[in-house]
Parts: sequence; C-alpha cells; structure tokens
Amino acid sequence: MAKKQSKLLQGRRIDPRPITPATGLAELIDETFLAYNAARLREACQLFAQKMLEPDVTVGLSLTGALTPAGLGISALIPLMRAGFIDWVVTTGANLYHDTHFGIGLSLHQGSAAVSDVVLREEEVVRIYDIFFDYSVLLDTDAFFRRIIEGEEFQRPMSTAEFHNLCGKYVRERERKLGLENKSMLAAAHEFGVPLYTSSPGDSSIGMNVAAKALQGNKLAFDPSLDVNETAAIVLAAKRGAIHGCGDRGKKHGGKSAVFILGGGSPKNFMLQTEPQIQEVLGIDERGHDYFLQVTDARPDTGGLSGATPGEAVSWGKVDPDRLPDDDKSKRR
Repeated sequence: MAKKQSKLLQGRRIDPRPITPATGLAELIDETFLAYNAARLREACQLFAQKMLEPDVTVGLSLTGALTPAGLGISALIPLMRAGFIDWVVTTGANLYHDTHFGIGLSLHQGSAAVSDVVLREEEVVRIYDIFFDYSVLLDTDAFFRRIIEGEEFQRPMSTAEFHNLCGKYVRERERKLGLENKSMLAAAHEFGVPLYTSSPGDSSIGMNVAAKALQGNKLAFDPSLDVNETAAIVLAAKRGAIHGCGDRGKKHGGKSAVFILGGGSPKNFMLQTEPQIQEVLGIDERGHDYFLQVTDARPDTGGLSGATPGEAVSWGKVDPDRLPDDDKSKRR
C-alpha cells in the first residue's frame, strides 16, 4: 500500500529552468528564487507587484539608513514615484539631505571602506562606509538650505511634509538650471505631489541648519502634531475610499493601506503608529494596514523590530489580523 503523501509536501516542486541569456528579470525572480532569502525576496516582489500596486491601495514608504547616498533615490525611488507606486513617505532627514547633493549638482564617489579615516580627514574627504565625497559637499548643501529657508514662505510653523515640498521646489529649480533631470527625490516628490515626512527633523544636517537660523531670528518651526495627524489622516482616508492627493496622476484610492518599510528606526515606527493613532488615541473603528512589506537586517529578539514584525504588529492594531499569512495566523490559535 502506497504511503499517503503529507500535506506538508504540497508546496511547489524545486525544479527550476536553467538560467539563459534570454531569461528576463521577472522570470529570474519567479522561477529561480525558490528558497532561503531568495524566496523571501520573490514573495516580496510578488506582494508588491500583485497586491500593493492595485489602484485601490495607498502605499506608504519608510526609509532608514544611508540609502540615498548610494543612489537608491535616482535608481529606484524616483522611478517608483513617477510611476505612481509610492503615495507618501516617512524618512530620516539625513536621507533627504544627502539626496539634495545630487539635485544641486554635487558629486559622490565609490570608495573603499579599507582606507584610513585619518588619511581621509587629512584629504578632506568624508565617507559613508565605501561612499566618498569632498567635505565641501556638506558645506555647499548647508549653504543651500540656509539660503532657501530665509524666504518669507518659510517664516512660520509647518509640518515636515509642507517644509519638504517647499524645499523640493527649489531643488527642482536648481536641477533645471544645471540641466539635470530626476536626480533628487525631494524634487520628484514636489513634482508628483508625494508628501515626505521626517519623524525626527532635528536629527539631520537639515534640522541643524534650521536650528542655526533660529538663533538669527528665523521663524521656521516644525509642528510634530501636524505630522502625526496628517499621516493618520492619509491612512484613514485610504481605508475609507477617499481620494488622496497624488499630483496629476489621477490615482483613486478606495479601501486599502500598504506599508513598505526599508530599514527600521523612527520612520518605521512613525509610519506604523498611524493605525494606533486612529484606533487607540482617536477612538475610530479601524483594523490596521492591509499589506506589510519590510526589508531589514534586524532581529526581533534584540528589540530592534519592536512592534514591527507582521505578527507582533497585530497586537498593536498596526496590521489587520485577517490579512496575515496562514503560518502567522496559526500562531494565535
């Protein structure tokens, strides 16, 4: 009598096609990324492309770590914004500061992490691991921000999204004058109507320059309550089927919210806390984000992913429990 096959062996058989010069990117991921972290990347790509990019989903991106200095804004984030695939962003001020280098015509270079930092200091070269740039890049970017925030339109309290929208207008104008195109995420967000929030605006060189100008009487101030309420409103409007401002792209949102988390830290928590703000603090009946995609090297047992694994986020009300994968649902039975 033949042995009955276990239901645990119903998964796809591992028997990929050979990779050839004709293999496309989507086929490579779908057909050959079958196990380990490659399989998780395949699942992430499929979730993003097949679920999160549906017309009725509002996609929020959180961005942490030195990603824009490595060119991620130019290579990936600006194209995603242009395509209408990112609707709102929470990021560190540092990512926006370093993003601005590209938009105002300054250069960053590939280097080596093995070079002595003493030698780099003597040569007035700053490094972010293996990214090198001249110290003058910092000084020129500081001067750019100090100059624009002297403008009359900046002389009041505002949300970080409004501040970054105003800054993006000036970065975009500098791009035009320099003959540049699609180099700055700040400029692209302004152009496409994507709000950019910074959960800790004082924790970056942009915030440091704002603080320096305050000593000279500048009236610009960031209002964190506006940020908290605006981000919660974006999520609630998405879940209730309102039309969220997406520039001239004509994208209608009606029913679902997705979070796409790159890294962790404060932006991750600020994006996820929108649902507890709606449910716990404001007392509005809601169930959590519908789709959750996180790329991180952190582990939950160290505390770096507190409230930010899909299962744990359910206990906070951050993620809708009915949308957990089956293996996560089984943990609560």
